[in-house]
Amino acid sequence: MVISQYFVEFIFYSFLGWVWESIYCTTKEKKWADRGFLFGPVCPIYGSCVVVASMVFSLIPAFADPNFPIWAIFIICYIGSAIAEFGTSWVLEKRFHARWWDYSNIPLNIQGRICVPVSTAFGIAGILVVKYLIPFVNGMHAMVPAFVYEVCAIAFAAAFGADFALTEASLSALLKDVEKMHQEFNIQAQQNYEKIAAVPSAVSEKLRSEVSSIENRLSMEKETMEARIATSRKRISALHVASLSFNQKRILSSISRFTSDKNKTTKQNADRLALITNMKEHLRKGKKENIDSETEGS
Repeated sequence: MVISQYFVEFIFYSFLGWVWESIYCTTKEKKWADRGFLFGPVCPIYGSCVVVASMVFSLIPAFADPNFPIWAIFIICYIGSAIAEFGTSWVLEKRFHARWWDYSNIPLNIQGRICVPVSTAFGIAGILVVKYLIPFVNGMHAMVPAFVYEVCAIAFAAAFGADFALTEASLSALLKDVEKMHQEFNIQAQQNYEKIAAVPSAVSEKLRSEVSSIENRLSMEKETMEARIATSRKRISALHVASLSFNQKRILSSISRFTSDKNKTTKQNADRLALITNMKEHLRKGKKENIDSETEGS
């Protein structure tokens, strides 16, 4: 009963977190933003934090005291949210080489994973949650029969597990597609490099005396090669974006940025990140075109 109750609370608070994130990001970006790691309307980090807070401020006598100071609640929520954000960001980055949020441009940040302003906001929100939301939800428990929690917990667990498996599979497939795209780009780039590498010997045999002419031609060939590589990168990115599933496109949009892979060289990481940037640009362009066409149709 208790486990079922906590799990239902976890899903409920995760849903509220998703609503908050979506509203905030939609307002900030001035377009609909489906936030969250999972496909469903839940942000597990919110659910986990609030459930832990509920347990801490309910089961520990000193914290459960109604006279427990607000400033202490703020500090506990501030530290707890910072630990949860940093840990979640670190695990996701190690697993997928990607970040779903990045505070690098905000002052007083640590590795872009957490920052003082955001942690302060969570600390203030934690006061409201502990003082009002958690007591309200706890007061509802007496009105809900035990078997309802058990049935809901089973249904939510099945849906949550399926969602997690779907998201994990989609994200893994997306990363494999990125690697495949990177390999295709490397092959085409190498072909262009080989064409340019063959120019000096061919030219020097015929025009040994015309050094300046050779240099000009090499410069022009280099510029042409770079243009071809850029065009190739955009074309490959567009083709791979078109082949992504709806869930993979959603995941790609929700990721703030991809990070470097320690198993790759600096150039390989630069090429990979450039390809992903082009993918996201094509994705945003495609969404904009769909919105424009719907507006014209209406």
